[in-house]
Amino acid sequence: MAERIIKLPDVGEGIAQAELVEWHVKVGDIVREDDLLAAVMTDKSTVEIPSPVEGEVTWVGAEVGDTVAIGSAIVKLKVAGEGAAVAEEPAEEAPAAKPAPAAAAKAEKTAAQAAPTNPAAPPPPKPARASTAPAQRGAPGEKPLASPAVRLKAREAGVDLRQVQGTGPAGRISHEDIAAFLLRGPGPARGGGLVEKSAVTAIKVVGLRRRIAEKMALSKSRIPHITIVEEINVSPLEDLRATLNKKPTPERPKLTLLPFLMRAMVKALAEQPALNALYDDDAGVVHQHAAINIGIATQTPSGLVVPVVKHAEARDLWGCGIELNRLAERARDGTATRDELTGSTITVTSLGALGGIATTPVINYPEVAIVGINKMAVRPVWDGATFAPRKMMNLSSSFDHRVIDGWDAAVFVQRLKELLENPAALFVDL
Repeated sequence: MAERIIKLPDVGEGIAQAELVEWHVKVGDIVREDDLLAAVMTDKSTVEIPSPVEGEVTWVGAEVGDTVAIGSAIVKLKVAGEGAAVAEEPAEEAPAAKPAPAAAAKAEKTAAQAAPTNPAAPPPPKPARASTAPAQRGAPGEKPLASPAVRLKAREAGVDLRQVQGTGPAGRISHEDIAAFLLRGPGPARGGGLVEKSAVTAIKVVGLRRRIAEKMALSKSRIPHITIVEEINVSPLEDLRATLNKKPTPERPKLTLLPFLMRAMVKALAEQPALNALYDDDAGVVHQHAAINIGIATQTPSGLVVPVVKHAEARDLWGCGIELNRLAERARDGTATRDELTGSTITVTSLGALGGIATTPVINYPEVAIVGINKMAVRPVWDGATFAPRKMMNLSSSFDHRVIDGWDAAVFVQRLKELLENPAALFVDL
């Protein structure tokens, strides 16, 4: 038998290290070629590491949550054949270091001679392939089929995936399966009274959740926030949006509220460029940007990410909508690139129908402003003579009070209010 060393491959985009977020194997497991060994995360994207060969896992080189350098050994496998340990090359195009021609010929000859006369050392057995029949709850030791995002969600919820019935192909467990499991619990409801519970589940904060935690802690610890909440009458905007959405085309798809807000922000920031800026508080320098790159806080199965609509100042209403839809889809399915998730100069956050009456958004450090959308509701509004039903929505906007004065923040919010309540102004230069 020989030993094969698997190294963390180069995952591209100049990444020097990655965080190990999940193991698919443990010491003693038998793996086949292309079976998943582990998953790592770099800048909010998850990369799965497959095995290039069949073998038995004899060593794993890191724990979940550890940061691993590109090219470092992460797994050792015992494989069929003879010879010293062979290191797996980190480059994807060259999965294994090739021996010199003479050595290769000798190794092949030795293996060929040993094969028929060494029945006591057969190659590692292949695990049974996953059945395509309807999934059953996993038996002890069985590895459930699930993506890294689903496994992360299960860990955060304290769910044992072996107790979850998968409804996907070959019994693969989806986010919907996790949600259904949490609703019904692992078994039938007990009858007869209330039961005390004392279990404590320790969930290690890793991967995207750890990145979010670090970013939020950095923002709140270093930025003194000032938040302004303003009520907006969006009835005229909603009427206009409904009219524009009557005949959608590929070039002019249906619009949500966000593209209108983005265009309003472009106009308001042209008048107050100090808010479209990044504050390097270590150097004491504010960098005002001519490009308006609007980050859109987006909830994904793995957690909150912020894809960026670059150069919103150069996009019309539908251009903003098309790019927004494209980025949101890539963020949710985990295919967004590092470039698509970085470079924002101001951010928008929205909880949609769950947005509440008011929120206190946390600034996306090192930006100096964030605009939050709260839920829309029909409320009675006094028009000077009587109360009339109007579609109302609150904007909750936070600012870095070190570099943005309260007056300037209020002027910005009032300008957004004016533009959203008079949406025709979004189409003309005033």
